[in-house]
Amino acid sequence: MGTKIPEAQNRLFKNMFVCQKCGNKMRSDPQKILKGKVKCRKCDKSQFRILKKK
Repeated sequence: MGTKIPEAQNRLFKNMFVCQKCGNKMRSDPQKILKGKVKCRKCDKSQFRILKKK
C-alpha cells in the first residue's frame, strides 16, 4: 500500500519498549533495559518488551 520511510520507522520503533504490567511505552537504551536499570514511570516495575511493529 504505502512505502515505509526509514526515518519514520526509526522515530516510532527505535529504542521503544513497553511495560509488561501496565502497557506504558518508554524510550530507553536497550543495554539499560537488559541490566534492569530502567523502571516504569507508572507502576515502578522493570519488566519490558520491545514494541511490536504492525
